[in-house]
Amino acid sequence: MSESTSELTLQAGELDAADELSKLRERFVLDDAVYLDGNSLGALPANVPGAVADVVHRQWGELRIRSWDESGWWTAPERIGDRIAPLVGAAPGQIVVGDSTSVNVFKAVVAAVRLAEEDGEGGEGRDEILVDATTFPTDGYIAESAARMTGRTLRPVTPAEVPDALSSRTAAVLLNHVDYRTGRLHDLPGLTAAIHEAGAYAVWDLCHSAGALPVGLDAHGVDLAVGCTYKYLNGGPGSPAYLYVRRDLQPRFDSPLPGWNSHVEPFGMSPAYEPVAGARRGRVGTPDILSMLALEAALEVWDGVSIESVRAKSLALTDFFLQCVTSYVPEGCVESLTPTPHTERGSQVALRCDNAGEVMKHLITEGVIGDFRHPDVLRFGFTPLYVGFGDVERAALVLAQTLESLD
Repeated sequence: MSESTSELTLQAGELDAADELSKLRERFVLDDAVYLDGNSLGALPANVPGAVADVVHRQWGELRIRSWDESGWWTAPERIGDRIAPLVGAAPGQIVVGDSTSVNVFKAVVAAVRLAEEDGEGGEGRDEILVDATTFPTDGYIAESAARMTGRTLRPVTPAEVPDALSSRTAAVLLNHVDYRTGRLHDLPGLTAAIHEAGAYAVWDLCHSAGALPVGLDAHGVDLAVGCTYKYLNGGPGSPAYLYVRRDLQPRFDSPLPGWNSHVEPFGMSPAYEPVAGARRGRVGTPDILSMLALEAALEVWDGVSIESVRAKSLALTDFFLQCVTSYVPEGCVESLTPTPHTERGSQVALRCDNAGEVMKHLITEGVIGDFRHPDVLRFGFTPLYVGFGDVERAALVLAQTLESLD
C-alpha cells in the first residue's frame, strides 16, 4: 500500500471540510450507506414527497380537471425542460420533457434522417446512419429500427472511428456522451464538428452526463439530444426523459410520432395534423403528470448550484477513489476501465475483477452500493451533490477487504 489508512482518512476529512457542495447532502433522503449507484437511480430529494403529496391530494384530489390550467399541468413539459436547459448548456425553449429515453431516441434519429432528406441534392444519397457500437443496447435497437423504417443502412462504429467513417452517405450519427459501462467521456465538441463538416446531423444521448458535467449543447451546435432524468438529475424511477431540438432546426423538426399534444390546435380534434411551433413538436400524448411534477420538485435541489462546481467535485471524487483503490487494493486484483485523463472521464469509475457479481453483492451487504455489469465490471457512480470524500475512502477500503475475504 502506498498510503496508510489513517493518511487517507485524514485526507478525506480535509477534502470534505473544504467541499463547498457538502451542505447539499441535506437536500436528500440518505442513510449511512455509501450510495455510489446514482448513475443508475439518483437518491430521493427530501422535498419530493411533500410535492407529490400536494399533486395527489390537492391538485388531483381537489382541483381535479382544473389543474391542467390552474396548476400548470399543460405547460409542464416545456417549463421543466427550461429547468433542465442550464444543466446541459441550452437556452430556454429548446427542451421538452416527456416519454422515455428510448422513445425520444426514435424521434430524434428519424427526425435527423428527415432533415438530411430535406437538404436537397446532398440529402438524396445519404442512405446511412452511424451508431455508437458501444452504446447502451436500447439505443442500438432503436437505431436499427429507425434505419429499417427510413430505408437506411445502419453502420455500428466506435466513437473514435466516427471521423473516418463519415462520408457523403451519412445522414445521422447517434452517439453516447459517456459510455455507460466504462465511464469514458467522448469528445462531443470535436465529433459534432466532424459530423457537421460531413453534412450530417448529430444526435447525442446524455443519460450519463447531464447533471454530472457541462455539456454545452448550444455552444457546440448539437442538433438533437436526448436524456433520462432519473440518474444524476434525481427525478425518480421511470421519471420522464427529455428531447432537445436546436432552435434553428425546430421549424423543420418532423417527428415520426405526431400526437395530439403537438398539434397546433390540440383540442380542435382535426383529422389533419399540423405541428405546433417550437420544441413542443416533440410532444406526443398526455403528459405523465405525477412523475413529471416529482421531477420538477427534484430539480429544485439545483437551485444555486453551478454545473461547473459539480464537475470539479466529480473529478476530485473519482481521482480520490482511484487513489484509495491503488493504496488499499492489492496489485493485480482490479483493473480500471475508466480513462485517467479528466477530458475522457465522466462521473463514474468502472473496475474489472474476477467474480465481480459476487464482489458487488458482498459490497452491498457491507453498505457500499454500486452495481455490476456482466461479465466482470464493478460500476461506481459519483453524484457530487450527495457523495463525499469520506464515502469514497470507505468504499475503497471495503472493496479491498471484500476482495481479500473472497480470495
